[in-house]
Amino acid sequence: HRSFFLALFKHLMLLEKRGCPRTALEFCKLILSLDPENDPLCVLLLIDFLSLRAREYTFLTRMFQEVESHRNLSQLPNFAFSVPLAYFFLSQQEERSELEQSQAQEKAARLIQLALIMFPSVLMPLLDHCSVQPDARVASHSFFGLNAQISQPPALNQLTSLYVGRTHSLWKDPAVMAWLEPNVHEVLRMVDARDPLVEESEHKRKTLYQSAPRNIYRHIILSEVKEAMAALPLEVTSQPVMGYDPLPPLDSIVSYTRPERTNRPSNESTLSLFFRSLLPNFNLQGDIRHERDEEAGAGQDLNQGVNRLMAAMRDMLANIQFQEPPRDDNPEGDGDWD
Repeated sequence: HRSFFLALFKHLMLLEKRGCPRTALEFCKLILSLDPENDPLCVLLLIDFLSLRAREYTFLTRMFQEVESHRNLSQLPNFAFSVPLAYFFLSQQEERSELEQSQAQEKAARLIQLALIMFPSVLMPLLDHCSVQPDARVASHSFFGLNAQISQPPALNQLTSLYVGRTHSLWKDPAVMAWLEPNVHEVLRMVDARDPLVEESEHKRKTLYQSAPRNIYRHIILSEVKEAMAALPLEVTSQPVMGYDPLPPLDSIVSYTRPERTNRPSNESTLSLFFRSLLPNFNLQGDIRHERDEEAGAGQDLNQGVNRLMAAMRDMLANIQFQEPPRDDNPEGDGDWD
């Protein structure tokens, strides 16, 4: 079934590139519903981006509320940042009541501050991709500085790089940046005040992201986000990756294998080998090993059949006699056709 998952994933990626994010989102939901527990292609890292692109903000916030309790989606950088962004967009919708807008603004502010505290390494690369220069206080503060990228575990670096590389275009809106700025300053105030949440988040970063599961590596390879590809570990980049089956499960079963052929010398004639090579199970060794008695017997029958065929051909060639064509006594003839 791996080929079916891959076909669906590549199709939804093509739909998104062609400007059909709503349809791509539906395909993403389909893939997730087929195996929500294992999520072999880790579409949870993509569904938030497609929801924002399709402007399905309510779906994203509702999914977060329903799944967070048993899946801890807030521990994924993409949900930590995309969900408050979705609440911000909801707060800007004029058709909503003032109460709904106010509630959405409060949730957006609270969640984006939690995201910045938990994943401070996202801010500077995100601003850089959006061509936004932070003010002096933010640029000089060590919490969002270069140490935030260097000190985080490699697995977390892969997740944050994937999110920034994929979704930075959604943050370029001036209104989004105007909303983000005061929340960044509020986070710096909490850091300077030594809020216990800051230390707790730092401890989580160092303990929860020691290594990424295989499905995350598979997702990064299929997504082809250059920022995340550059962050892949050596054990992944050093091995050959097949586009039709990237990083198969370690316990996977290879369904289609060709018989092994060796270059051992054979006593058979060239013509005999030619006839045997026309058969699907041709093997230069004669029998395809001797693992089963039935296969060995079948190989002997095959050799006997080929030998009989060769003997018949030799008899046929030996009995062929060439006769000279009849001579015409009148070489000039009358020129008529018989």
